[in-house]
Formats: sequence, structure tokens, C-alpha cells
Amino acid sequence: MLVKYRRTLYLLYALLFGVLIADTTLAQKPAFPVLKKTKLYHKQVAKDSLLKLVELKSTIPEIVYDLRYATKNNFTGTQLYPSGEHTYLRLLPARELAAIQSELKQEGLGLKIFDAYRPYSVTVKMWDLIKDERYVANPAKGSGHNRGLAVDLTLIYLATGQELDMGTTFDNFTDTAHHAFRSLPEATLKNREKLKSFMEKHGFTALPTEWWHYYWTNDGRYGVMDLEFRNLRK
Repeated sequence: MLVKYRRTLYLLYALLFGVLIADTTLAQKPAFPVLKKTKLYHKQVAKDSLLKLVELKSTIPEIVYDLRYATKNNFTGTQLYPSGEHTYLRLLPARELAAIQSELKQEGLGLKIFDAYRPYSVTVKMWDLIKDERYVANPAKGSGHNRGLAVDLTLIYLATGQELDMGTTFDNFTDTAHHAFRSLPEATLKNREKLKSFMEKHGFTALPTEWWHYYWTNDGRYGVMDLEFRNLRK
């Protein structure tokens, strides 16, 4: 019931602010190729190892997963991934995430992952619900998640697994989740800044409207993928 209530609130919010206008927000057919065949992906990786998708726990064993789209506990109220046991990033951002986890450990902190690589077909489903580019990528453009370059995450205390207070939950579609929003307790603002400083130090960029979302710059080599998780595990 809570998930359905939250989903209703988000959709009402979108309607109130005029973002669900069919004639102007319908996603167009992408003007770029969408990689759907695992064999072709492996051929690309053989030519350029930086294109490899790394399963995060394989390189960061202590990282914690709370992959929301593998459950119904997300803004869609629908399970969009078949399993919450695996998630991926391209090789370079995965390496930097491992370095961040190592540095945080010295402070008794760690990372919890809400989402990373996201198949293109899932982005299409999300867009059909929200159609607001502040919060969901337009499939006509593809997203950092579709390219294996974006990650949604937060900080936790290693001793307890408890999340640090960030002021809102994950996937909160209000201005309270924006980095520029300052009407929060000082401790909460410091928590957001701590996450941001570690991520930016290691080459990630913050999305202004979502405190949890960070992305690695695409230098042109990273394309959009619609590869199934089960095929990546083989």
C-alpha cells in the first residue's frame, strides 16, 4: 500500500507541474543503436577492455545492495529487475567506486547501492510513468544507467548497516532531494556533502535534482545497452 501511495503522489506531483503533456513529452525513437546481443557486447569488450561491465560485489565485497527495482519498493510499484543479487558498472567507474569504499572504511562508513546499470527497456517503462527529464531519462536520449556509467547510492555505517540521514528517501521526486535545497538539519547537509565530495574526488558528477545519483562522463565510447542481467552473469 505504501508503494502505491508514493507512486500516486509522484504522478500527482508530475501532473500539478505540467510534466505529463502527451504531445510534448512522448519519447521519440532513439537515433542511436541499442546493444541487445550479449555476443556483440563481448566482441566490443575484446576490442576495448574499458567497455567491460563489472559486477560490483566481485570487486567490492563489502558493498551493500538494496536494488530497489528488483522489488516493488520503488516509485513504479512494480518489480522491474528479475533479481536483486547483481548489479554492474563499466570498468573505470567500478574501480573508482572500490577506491571510495576503501577510503570510507577508514571512517567506519561504506556504500549502499540502489541501482547501477539499467537495461534500456526498463528506462522506457519508467518514462511511460513519469515523463519528466528531471527525474527519469528520456529514452530518446538514453541514460547514464543504460550505458553502465551511473550509480544511485548512499552512505551507511559499517558497524550497523544503518543509512546516514540524507533528508529524503531514494527516488524522492521533490525539490527536497535537490543538492541546492538547504532547509535541512546541518548534520543532514554534511552527510550529503560527504557523499558528494568522495564521489567527485573520484571522477563522478552529481545530478542536481537527486542527491543519490552520480555519473561517470561518457567520452564517446560507451553506448546504450539493453542486456539482460542473467546473460551478463554467464
